[in-house]
Amino acid sequence: MNEHPSRRHLLGTLAGGALATFAAAGPAGAAPAAAQTYTPPALRTWLSLDSGWRFHQGDVADAQQPSFDDSAWTALSVPHTWNAQDGADGGGNYYRGVGWYRRRVTVPADLSGKMLFLQFAGANQVADVWIDGTHLGQHQGGYARFRFGVTANLTPGRESVVAVKVTNANNPDIAPLSADYTFQGGIYRNVSLYAIDRLGVRMLDYAGPGIYLRQRGVTAASATVDVTAKVFNNNTTSRNVVVRAVITDADGTVVADRSTAVKAVAANTEWDVVQTLTVANPRRWNGLADPYQYSASVEIRDATAGTVTDVVTEPLGLRSFSLDTTGFTLNGKHLGLHGVDLHQDRAGVGWAETDADHEQDWSLIKEIGATTVRMAHYQHDQKDYNLADAAGVVVWAEVPLINATTNSAAFTASTQNQLRELIRQNYNHPSIVFWSIGNEQNTDDTPTNTLLASLAALVRSEDPDRISTYANDLGNDATVASHADTTAYNKYFGWYGGSYNDLGPWADSLHAAEPNRTFAISEYGAGANTTQHALNPAEPSAGGQFHPEEYQALLHEAQWQQIADRPFIWGSFVWNMFDFASDGRNEGSRPGINDKGLVTRDRATRKDAFYWYKANWSTAPTLYVTSRRWTARTDAATEVKVYSNAGTVSAVLNGTSLGSRSSTDHIFTWTGVTLRPGTNTVTVTATIDGTTHTDTATWTLAGA
Repeated sequence: MNEHPSRRHLLGTLAGGALATFAAAGPAGAAPAAAQTYTPPALRTWLSLDSGWRFHQGDVADAQQPSFDDSAWTALSVPHTWNAQDGADGGGNYYRGVGWYRRRVTVPADLSGKMLFLQFAGANQVADVWIDGTHLGQHQGGYARFRFGVTANLTPGRESVVAVKVTNANNPDIAPLSADYTFQGGIYRNVSLYAIDRLGVRMLDYAGPGIYLRQRGVTAASATVDVTAKVFNNNTTSRNVVVRAVITDADGTVVADRSTAVKAVAANTEWDVVQTLTVANPRRWNGLADPYQYSASVEIRDATAGTVTDVVTEPLGLRSFSLDTTGFTLNGKHLGLHGVDLHQDRAGVGWAETDADHEQDWSLIKEIGATTVRMAHYQHDQKDYNLADAAGVVVWAEVPLINATTNSAAFTASTQNQLRELIRQNYNHPSIVFWSIGNEQNTDDTPTNTLLASLAALVRSEDPDRISTYANDLGNDATVASHADTTAYNKYFGWYGGSYNDLGPWADSLHAAEPNRTFAISEYGAGANTTQHALNPAEPSAGGQFHPEEYQALLHEAQWQQIADRPFIWGSFVWNMFDFASDGRNEGSRPGINDKGLVTRDRATRKDAFYWYKANWSTAPTLYVTSRRWTARTDAATEVKVYSNAGTVSAVLNGTSLGSRSSTDHIFTWTGVTLRPGTNTVTVTATIDGTTHTDTATWTLAGA
């Protein structure tokens, strides 16, 4: 939830003193001859504004006025959503309307003279913000970060009132208009205040970092990085400015360093500067195997005063990638992209997740062995992208264009703006390879295609180096699938029609008809209630109340094997990593929940299918008895099924050996097993990498 997860307080004092200098780099921007270390000075102040809010659900006249009495409102901290409960209880009738937040703020007096910026990491869907009754502006779109310059509105040392009106009511001019998840309202990510020098890196470039790191020619021998810095002189007089770009390795050693000549920047003027640096023999960001990151810092120096006024540091993972009909390559080597789709939602808190929540999610994603994650269906919190960078997981990032569109100039402009925010704010994350321009448009008409074409063009303009993509469910020949660089398909064979064995033949048919098309499987899966069970069940009704856990596992067994046998499918994403709120659903005996997750919404239970993928994807020793939660049995005849990445597994039931099984597909099965009345214990054993592992399940047969 936080850009600075360890800084939940006012950071140290601002500095502006002289900084140790380095010899200017040569034309190539190479590292100085003698290795030197560099630690960027902490020149910015960041103040958390998460606590101390008062909240009222519903619209209230004049609540933006500083004199308004909010003493009867609910005291709370953000992140917060008003739909944490009613958005996941079914019925499709959760509250969609206005909520008000108010907070008193006193900027420390020692920040006088600094530029102040109020930042919201996410508020759904439209937010109007006031300070002391003055309207700062409105932000449309529920998923991107946004900022307001508030230097003229906040006086250091004096208390002010921040008032925020948020609404998650449907707006025909703002995407998404509809989707299979709950549109939770509120300030559901963190709020903060920045104080920076009047000569610094621009803060209002679509709330992006203001520095952008474009990689070119990344090889084992060298990497070229174009560092763009958006400098702004907000002083009332001209300033002589030097911009310095420094790249350091993970230990802080300078590997490339370059400075501009002195330039006079007029008052209230922006200066965009691009510096090209070269890193020799780079250690590349190499996925799960080695997610190594450098850092790139940009210093702004007032040359006349001899002081550094601002520094911004961004992650830099040096890598190259490509995509063709043989699959995806990272740094010149094929990488199988297999992973999951991810929503920002969990039981109890809805969208208002903490840093610890995000960290737990990524721990589970790493445990399963995913090499890629699709951040569905919108821009996620910065914490997610940071964790993906650190994990070495390749990311598909997506604009929230889902299902329906409005054929209007306002809708087009809003959607384009949300895509631009997504790209500018996340441009420097090494994990992001794909920018998605949408998901499952309902129609293939001209207005929809015109919009998608404009979004694909926007990706090419904003970031020509990454790959645009689109998640299609309208058929192979739909025009909506023709705009992005590559296409993916949402395919639910065996759940919304057909057999789970149909996925491979469908892919073969598409590949044979269009051998030059690159494509992925952006969604596939089935629902599962961990309290419902059956032995080798037939396909249940997707909209029915019985979603046995075993059927989900059977579907994933079949479909992953079909995907793995077809390397021309460049990527696959299980829908979904976690069960999530979709208040309009009523199925699987869980109203308000989409139960296709591999893990339950509370993160308490990894479903059987989770371990199927772990056995296939992870190098960690895996040995797991399936149907373990089917503890109360009424039929003595059963089977024992195990998922493991061992070569051989042995099983014992009630002290009697069932023998050993060998497998090349990670599935080990003992059929014709008979339970005795009462308690039955099955124990399985396997040796993996020289270590013996054991797993146990206990089942009780009625009739004892």
